[in-house]
Amino acid sequence: MDRAWRQWGTTLLPICLALAFSLTAVGSSHWYEGTRKVAKPLCRDHPGELPCIHFTRDSRRDNGSQAVQYIWETGDDKFIQRRFHVGLWQSCEESLSSTGEECRSFQSIIPAEEQGVLWLSVGAEVLNILLMLTSAILLGSRMSYRSAGVHWFKVDASVAILLVLAGLLGMLAHIMYTTIFQITVNLGPEDWRPQTWGYGWSYCLAWGSFALCMAVSVMAMSRYTAARLEFTEKQRIQKGSQHSQHNFLEPKPSERAREREAAPSPEGHALMSLSEYLPPGAPVKVSMC
Repeated sequence: MDRAWRQWGTTLLPICLALAFSLTAVGSSHWYEGTRKVAKPLCRDHPGELPCIHFTRDSRRDNGSQAVQYIWETGDDKFIQRRFHVGLWQSCEESLSSTGEECRSFQSIIPAEEQGVLWLSVGAEVLNILLMLTSAILLGSRMSYRSAGVHWFKVDASVAILLVLAGLLGMLAHIMYTTIFQITVNLGPEDWRPQTWGYGWSYCLAWGSFALCMAVSVMAMSRYTAARLEFTEKQRIQKGSQHSQHNFLEPKPSERAREREAAPSPEGHALMSLSEYLPPGAPVKVSMC
C-alpha cells in the first residue's frame, strides 16, 4: 500500500506544479517582453536628470514664444528605448518621469475585431485551470480514502482524460493569444507598437504547464491499464479456483454413468454362479421377476 501511495504522490505533485504554473502565467503580464522606440521629451525644468532633448533658451528675452531653441540631438539620438511587457490582462512599460511603470488594459490595445478571440483565449485558460483542479481533487480523494471495495483504478482513467482535455485547452489558448499579439503588433495603436519583442517567463510557464499535463496523463493512463489487467487476472484466477473446487466435490454426470457401468450387477453375478453347475451346451433360461 505504501508503494501505491508513493505512486499516487508522484502523480499528484506534477499536477499541483502544473496548476501553479498555469495560475502564475494567467495572473502575470510577462507573456511577451521587448522595447519601444519613443521620442525624448524636452528638458525644461532640470536638464540632465532625465533622458531628454537638451536645448538652449535666450534668457534675455522676456517673451518665451520668441525664444530661440537649439536642439543638438539628431537621428536616433532623439529617441530612447523603453522596455515593456504584456500579458492577458494588461500591458506595462517604463515611465520616463519615475522609476515605476505605466500600465493599461491589453483589451484596449488590440483591434476591435479581435476582442472575441481574446475572450476565447481567456475562457480556455480558465477551463484549463478548472480541469487541472478537478484532477488534483480526484487524485487526492484516492489517496485519502483507500477502500478495498472501490475500484480506485478508474480514478486514474478519469484523471488521464481530464488532463488531456486540460492540456489541449491550454495549447489552444496559448496559440490564440500568440495570434492576437502578432496582429496587435501590426495593427495596434502607434503609441504601443514595439520595436523588438520576445517570449517572457510567463509564456514559458504556460507551456511548461501544458507539458506537465500531457506527461501526467500518460502516466495515469499507463497505471490504469496495468491496474485493469491485474484486476482482470485476479478475477480469472478466482473463478478458475472456484470452478475446480466445484468439479472436485461434485463429479460430472458422465463420470457417474461410467461408475454405474463398471459396478457389477446382482443379476449378472447370479447368472455366472448358476452356469457353473450346468453341463456345457445346456440351454439356460432365466426368468426375471
